[in-house]
Amino acid sequence: MQVPAHFEYERATSVDHALTLLAKWGSEARVVAGGHSLIPMMKLRLARPEALIDINDLDELAYIRLSGDALVIGAMTRHADLLASPLVGEHYPIFHDAERVIADPIVRNRGTVGGSLCQADPSEDLSAAFAAVDAAAVIRGPDGVRTVPAREFHVGPYETVVGPGELLIELSVPVKPGGGSAYEKVERRVGDWAVAAAGAAIWLTGDTVSDVGIGLTAVGAEHFHAPEAEAFLRGSPATDENLAEAGRIAAEHCEPAADQRGPADYKKHLAGELTVRALRRAVARARGTA
Repeated sequence: MQVPAHFEYERATSVDHALTLLAKWGSEARVVAGGHSLIPMMKLRLARPEALIDINDLDELAYIRLSGDALVIGAMTRHADLLASPLVGEHYPIFHDAERVIADPIVRNRGTVGGSLCQADPSEDLSAAFAAVDAAAVIRGPDGVRTVPAREFHVGPYETVVGPGELLIELSVPVKPGGGSAYEKVERRVGDWAVAAAGAAIWLTGDTVSDVGIGLTAVGAEHFHAPEAEAFLRGSPATDENLAEAGRIAAEHCEPAADQRGPADYKKHLAGELTVRALRRAVARARGTA
């Protein structure tokens, strides 16, 4: 039986209390929300925090709402709530696409949006989705609140810009007219981590791409997105030929690693193919034909 190393346990009752506890325990503390990633790592002793700070009572961070011209999602929003939200489906169906293929209902009922992003697994689905829509992460710490682009949130495998004593509190997604979004994933079995996955958000003016975002996961894309493919598409007609070329460019700039889920060349192929599929579906949604 796998058993974690000894740790102290604290239960936060508010964001202020959580920050106080983080300050008390310092860099050796870890925050737990859903716990589906952290607890297994603790059982394997890959993570050995001195203290575990439970933030499951922080309902003040569990919300989905419009604020001005942004869709804002609290860090304690459960996966199931993101999937069920009509507001999310109206503005960014990419999140519904992604949530349908994340784990299983049990995990989705407990796991949180913020926890998934902060775990920073290189195969995490929501990291690619939030990169595609060019979201911003709102982080609170002892020095106040700061905002970081989602595309700069991850600094490496299992590493983020959230520092000791800080807490991710919200994701903010700009809402713009004329857009469509989609997410495509290949997995070995239902609910598994991605072999490869791609998300796309696109905005059209007539038939011209006025803006576009492409997110990739599990294929070694730096910061989970494909800036070169985006630059190619931006300002170009949304033709199938251009979407295919964007997929080729996205794959060209990926550096996947071979593992039990497949060889690197297979993953690179998937990166290109899934990018094209996500772009096609996003364009169809932007045109109102999907």
